[in-house]
Amino acid sequence: MSYFNRASSAIVALDRRLIPVEDLANLLASIAIFLMMVLGVVQIVMRTVFNSPVAGYIDMVELSMASMAFLGAAYCQRLGTHIRMDLVVSHLSGRKYWALEIFSTLIGMFIIAVLVWYGAGHFWRAYSLGDTTIDAEFVVWPSKLLVPIAFSIWFLRLTVQLAGSIRLFIDPSAEPVGIVSLKDVVDQAQEEIHEVMGDEAPDVVLKNEDTKQ
Repeated sequence: MSYFNRASSAIVALDRRLIPVEDLANLLASIAIFLMMVLGVVQIVMRTVFNSPVAGYIDMVELSMASMAFLGAAYCQRLGTHIRMDLVVSHLSGRKYWALEIFSTLIGMFIIAVLVWYGAGHFWRAYSLGDTTIDAEFVVWPSKLLVPIAFSIWFLRLTVQLAGSIRLFIDPSAEPVGIVSLKDVVDQAQEEIHEVMGDEAPDVVLKNEDTKQ
């Protein structure tokens, strides 16, 4: 097996092992959002009906922010659902496109690595000092620990995408592995419909004034 084929196999293997971790992290983020919605309803009912608000509600919302905001980041990166500016990228192809993808991914990895480093520092300081919230005095280190964990998963996903982009920069005709391809509006709409309706989903045809003949 050639070096190129071995690299492709390694990318596929890492991608497959990372997907369940991302799915689990995203599931935990979804559960956290759902529980906070339930807690919000309970808080409103208890405060307005029984004049007895949930103790430490604000603190619990504060501590849940890390899970809701960051645990699903790597999952969104894999699906390509993060907001990105593609006015220039969408007009590129071949090695120029993948060179720009490599460059932007490296910048993203640098930023995420910095956030992991400082996030871990904030966690360790909170753990060492026994830091708590101001009102209910809940310990804050579990929430702060989620930040470097979530960003580490995100960093691994960016690593997979970097390897996949380098592979396609070397050989643009190779089958894409571990990367996110740009989709136009029609493709995105069709993909979302298939996720909801399955095989019964109809084909989407988007029309506007520019496409009328």
